[in-house]
Amino acid sequence: MSGRARSRARPAPLRFDGWIAGAGTSSGTRLVLGHWLRSPFGPFSDVMLERADGHRLLLAPTPETARFIGSTYTFDEVRVVPVRVRTDDRRWTVAAEPLLRMELTIGRRGATGLLLRAVPGALAASPAWTAVTDPLARLLLGVRTRGSAGGGRREWYGARDLRALTAATATFEGRDLGALAPVAPPVRFGFGSTPRRPSLVRVTTTVRETGPPTAP
Repeated sequence: MSGRARSRARPAPLRFDGWIAGAGTSSGTRLVLGHWLRSPFGPFSDVMLERADGHRLLLAPTPETARFIGSTYTFDEVRVVPVRVRTDDRRWTVAAEPLLRMELTIGRRGATGLLLRAVPGALAASPAWTAVTDPLARLLLGVRTRGSAGGGRREWYGARDLRALTAATATFEGRDLGALAPVAPPVRFGFGSTPRRPSLVRVTTTVRETGPPTAP
């Protein structure tokens, strides 16, 4: 097969455009919310949760999103439940009934957020741009913007805005998870974690198959 034919057969990259919120709690549970405005599955939200004992749980709204996310990241348990998010400029409310309720208070945009917003959107979303942002993100925020994922995939995170979380309340299975705390230790769903400081990040995530594809 010619290089041109192989190139034509290569699956197109998958792009997810939205927000990622990362928050720790005083109980030791850390939560990562993905709120996707545009994706190959349409708009949807999901929650990744790691308990203090290391148990990793995915809450996804459909079997299709559960299979895709579950094969891209690592979890000990996956549950399919409705995940609903209501947003305004200062407060996000998350409901994954009957398991989880969470409210996030959004703070002001700091210097990092202003710098990210100054980068043109098309450039910020480009996987090639992560060659520049990855070392800076590791140094300044302790996170990675590109790496290998499960299912024979690679991922690139193009951050386009960042705001701090100033407060959070969350209950899981009826139990109060406690006050907002740093995301520490880092979550272990994939090749990287969210910033240690609780935050809301505007992001374009690109996923490309590099090995045998996994059915969504």
